[in-house]
Amino acid sequence: MNTLSPESHQRKIVRTLGLAQILNGVGVAGTVAAGSLLVSSITKSEGLSGLAQTTSVLGAAVMALPLARLTQTGGRRLALTFGYSIGVVGALLAIFGGANRSLFFMLLGVFMVGAASASGYQARFAAIDLATPENRSKNLSFVVWGSTIGAVTGPNLMEPSGVFAASLGLPKLVGPYFIAAFTLTLSVIVIALFLKPDPYLTANKAVEGSPVKRRVTFRTAISHIKEFPIAIFAIASVAIGHLAMVSIMVMTPVHMAHFAATLRIIGLVISVHVLGMYAFSPIVGAISDKIGRIKTIQIGVVILIASALISGLAPQHDSFTLGIGLFLLGLGWSFTLIAGSTLLSETVSLEMRPSTQGASDLVMNLMGAGGAAIGGVIIGFFSYAALCYATGLVVVALGIWSLRLKTNLPFPTL
Repeated sequence: MNTLSPESHQRKIVRTLGLAQILNGVGVAGTVAAGSLLVSSITKSEGLSGLAQTTSVLGAAVMALPLARLTQTGGRRLALTFGYSIGVVGALLAIFGGANRSLFFMLLGVFMVGAASASGYQARFAAIDLATPENRSKNLSFVVWGSTIGAVTGPNLMEPSGVFAASLGLPKLVGPYFIAAFTLTLSVIVIALFLKPDPYLTANKAVEGSPVKRRVTFRTAISHIKEFPIAIFAIASVAIGHLAMVSIMVMTPVHMAHFAATLRIIGLVISVHVLGMYAFSPIVGAISDKIGRIKTIQIGVVILIASALISGLAPQHDSFTLGIGLFLLGLGWSFTLIAGSTLLSETVSLEMRPSTQGASDLVMNLMGAGGAAIGGVIIGFFSYAALCYATGLVVVALGIWSLRLKTNLPFPTL
């Protein structure tokens, strides 16, 4: 029987989700650069290096709606443990594929690791099931912040995990997947043991007297979203911010490796990028709660444009300037993700939240997958700078859209 007060219950939820995000970050972040480099090594082609992140993001996209359905029927706990478990299996398959230089098994594993990323994205929504309107962004941002420690640590474990893999007679680049398998297993245990009572089921019980079991279809969710122009803008903000982040981030290790940067330097730049993504999220959440979601998204747009320009103009061997550009890339993503996710959740009804949140994550990850794929083509045929500038133009379009909106309501009035 639950004896916790609503405030204590909410704090427990945020702590549990934050811990799971730390473990998820350690496991998944280190595979980002390693996956791109491993595909490039297997295929002997830089142009195909984006396949790893594309496949991972597609995995996250495919899992978004099933996780939403699991949330509707069994709550957040069921959905998150399932997603992290699929990620564990994927990490093991990626190790097998990398060890045997099998692109099929390597990408299949990467695809399944994407399920863990999908769970990480869904976790941010679990943080606001029981939050009050005045602190929704703040609660969501604390869970995003939970990824900071793991995500910054993960890329810097590329070298020691590579040494471990080499000691087993395996390619160094499969090392990060050993870490992913271990930490994602711990994430499963944390969610299964401590995310009780389930926040989504508790929220529905508080509103209607019993947990909601009715399944909402994807088509119904889309129809519901269409009724609210602000919800459409919220999804676009999350998706375009993610497109910009993934497109530039996934191609940066390939760009740096082409000019003889070491794994240590590449890992450091990616760590700085991830620091920008997560470390300042509580501040971003507080800003969103104070000035409103749309203005916060507009700040993110400006930061993303600055990132694209700095990264595109950076000299080829200047890792320091690239680090600044990648840091701003992560920070701009944080603004659009936190404010956009909160705006979506408070625009739609409670019953429709899982489905609309799943639809948002589906669009977000499909945009990221497309960005990674196209990014590989652009850098292969043109240049890294061309990729940055093209990405910046898409973000500019989002900024223009935001200026045409008529409202900046910080909380829902429905």
